[in-house]
Order: sequence, then C-alpha cells, then structure tokens
Amino acid sequence: MTGSGPAVVVTGGTRGIGLGLARQFLARGARVAICGRSPESVGKALAELGDGAVGAVCDVADRDQVQALWDEAAGAFGRIDHWINNAGVSTARRPLTELPPDQLETVVSANLLGVLHGSAVAVRGMTAQGGGTVWNMAGLGSDGRTVAGLIAYGATKRGSDYLTTGLAKEVKGGPVKVAHLSPGMVVTDLLIRDYSPKELAKAKKVFNILADQVETVTPWLADKVLAGTRNGGTVAWLTTPKIMGRFALATFRKRDLFGDAERPA
Repeated sequence: MTGSGPAVVVTGGTRGIGLGLARQFLARGARVAICGRSPESVGKALAELGDGAVGAVCDVADRDQVQALWDEAAGAFGRIDHWINNAGVSTARRPLTELPPDQLETVVSANLLGVLHGSAVAVRGMTAQGGGTVWNMAGLGSDGRTVAGLIAYGATKRGSDYLTTGLAKEVKGGPVKVAHLSPGMVVTDLLIRDYSPKELAKAKKVFNILADQVETVTPWLADKVLAGTRNGGTVAWLTTPKIMGRFALATFRKRDLFGDAERPA
C-alpha cells in the first residue's frame, strides 16, 4: 500500500474506542491496520474507514494469528510505528462466584493473554525494523481500584498494567518503547452493560460527570500517540485534576451523554 504517514495497528479496531482511534489516525494521515473476531465485523469497519486502512480476522489470544496480523500490516505498510493493544472484553456484571468458567477464560484470554501476545509480537518486530512504540490500553482496575461485579475484568487490567511497566524495563536502552494509554471512562457498550434500569439511572449520574463520548476522547488520544512519549510513559485522558475539576463543576455544568434529557442550547 502506498503512502508515507505513520503506520498504526489497532487491535479490536472494529468498534468502540478502537474504531474511533482508527478513524482519527486516518484523518491525521496515518495508515491503519485493524483486526476483529469475524469477517463481518472487519469488513464493516473497513467499509467505514475507507482508503488507508487494512484489516484482518484475528483472535488476539492466538499467537500465530497475532503474528499473521503483524505480517499483513508490515507487508502493506513496510513498517509498523505504533501497535495499540486495544482488543478487550468484559464479563457480565456479577460476583465472581456467579460467573461461568467460560466467561472468565474469555476475558483473561482477550485482556491479558492477548496483550502478552500482542506485546511480544510487536516488540520483536519493531526491534527487527529498528524502532516503534507498543501501547497497552488501561481500564478499570489498572490502578488497583476495585468495583464489585467487575473484579475479573479489573484483574486483567491490573495484570496488563504490570506487564506494560515490566516490559518497558525489559526493552530499556533498545529501539522500542512500551507505554500506557488510558482513555478514561468512555461511553461504549462495555460501560453500561448489565445494569438494571434502577442501577443504570444511578450510575449515569456519575457517568455524566466523568465519562466522555468516543468522538471526544479519540482525537486527543490519536494526537498524543502520534506525538510519542518516553519509554514507560503514560498518556491519560482522565487525570486526577480533571476528575476533581469535573466534580467541582458538576452542579453548574449539566451533561447528558445518553440522551435522557434535553441538552441545553
């Protein structure tokens, strides 16, 4: 594929934050490769993204498939400048004792094993080409905070955070950088999954203070990724000062991210 912009791989790039990031990278002149779990999801995303994007069906928990994704993207673009381990899933919002084993295996496979495989393949490939940055996506639990009903998901994100920090130390002094990418609280299907109507109404009060739309967060994240960071660094949208400021202004700044009320003019 022709073009000279930075080449970016976004795993799980067929929906949500991943698709939003892919769209924003393309808008900035980058070339983008995405992956998803089904031909249908990949085909639909590529149709939306248009020129400059390639895609592949990939189960990130399978090392051979992740390697094939690298090979396809590198073959199309010549090199990979940024690899973003974004693919992830969540369990149902239930106590650990109520979760079936297959859900636990799925979330660990995608959120932790997938990041391990993606990081290993990308670091190896980037070392061979002389440089690049691997970005691992933070999420609920990355900082050790626990939320009842989501501890399995949070455990995988805590593990991914440890992996990122440790891998950055392993590659120190070499041509490859490893960094944390934190989108904060973003309105996607994962955010509002499995709430009862009463629970969701209560949760939305907090979401409307702290959360943001994909279209708000991803342009900023794309700019920061392309600008780069130090090895082991963190690019975070929802920082502690921003959180404090939003709560302080919540009484005066009414936000409705879900269309539940008429937005002010």
